[in-house]
Amino acid sequence: MTIEAGSTAEGAGRRIRLGMVGGGEGAFIGAVHRIAARLDDHYELVAGALSSTPEKALRSAQALGLARAYPDFRTMARGEAARGADGIEVVSIVTPNDQHAPAAEAFLEAGIHVICDKPVTTTLAEAKRLRELARAKGRLLAVTYNYSGYPMVRHARRLVRDGALGKIRLVQVEYAQDWLTEPLESSGQKQAAWRTDPARAGAGGCIGDIGTHAYQLAAFVSGLQTQSLCAELSAFVPGRALDDNVQVMLRFAGGARGALWASQVAPGNENGLRLRIYGDKAGLEWRQEHPNQLHWSPFGQATQIVSRGTGAANADAARVSRLPSGHPEGYLEGFATVYAEIAQALRAARDGSALSPDVVFPTIEDGVHGMAFIEAAVRSSQQGGQWVEVPA
Repeated sequence: MTIEAGSTAEGAGRRIRLGMVGGGEGAFIGAVHRIAARLDDHYELVAGALSSTPEKALRSAQALGLARAYPDFRTMARGEAARGADGIEVVSIVTPNDQHAPAAEAFLEAGIHVICDKPVTTTLAEAKRLRELARAKGRLLAVTYNYSGYPMVRHARRLVRDGALGKIRLVQVEYAQDWLTEPLESSGQKQAAWRTDPARAGAGGCIGDIGTHAYQLAAFVSGLQTQSLCAELSAFVPGRALDDNVQVMLRFAGGARGALWASQVAPGNENGLRLRIYGDKAGLEWRQEHPNQLHWSPFGQATQIVSRGTGAANADAARVSRLPSGHPEGYLEGFATVYAEIAQALRAARDGSALSPDVVFPTIEDGVHGMAFIEAAVRSSQQGGQWVEVPA
């Protein structure tokens, strides 16, 4: 069954026709994706299967004024592919983790590009299958590790690649929250319930929800590949089935060392994502809760604060900045940058044009690396903190 409220107008210009799976009533991240997709006016949301409950899916679609509402993602994939010229070009998957792989597979099989929330799947094997399917179908599969979209993260990444830090020695990353300090899942709170359920979240709790964000950010900026890790995953809240605190030591190719801490039971922390990288020439620090500043510390000199939107920010930061200095850009804008970069890749694919090498966004490769990290950390912890290799 498909409920239609009208067809997509030809007058919508060259906006990319977007669909969404998940993100209906009561969902936090769906609204974030919709705002991010519309912020730079690259997309038009025209279709959705917004809930696993058909009645709720229809109600959610009507509330958003979608042109087409579907009862489930498989019906949507078939229906949109059959429409041809006015069907969706890309779908955004914002469901709990267990639905990522089957939904992505359905749309890739239908020849539709996919933007998927992280972690991309619940197992490494699923992630690798999706990677092969995307390659076989010639379709883009992006993963929304949204912190890679912040201007000062791009600034930091360029500093590393230009050699300004010298040879990288240390990478320290942490992501601390406190919202699961008590057994919130037992109250029926939707976001807590599925994130602490192995059947829906996968083998990792905190490590999958926010640990992979920290891991991807460290890799994105440092450019380093993890060779092995030693991890301890803890569930401090009695009766909790998945980890709520993660401590990981990292060994990188080339000799650098690192540490990752992620916690959702650290009172006093709201969204404390923090990255520090140290080389033999300089160090840098960036905090998500103060996203417009980067601390830059050349060895032997006073630490400098580089601000977004100023002349001190490099070209990589300036390219993804929207506002003059002094006007904060934050979470939604960083998310929107990822969507805007994906839009450029989608237009290049649609028009057969070349994509600028400056365009950077997380892909299925990042999704595969994230799942390899989760599985290696779980395995290490189960083995009492043994060092284990991380598959490339």
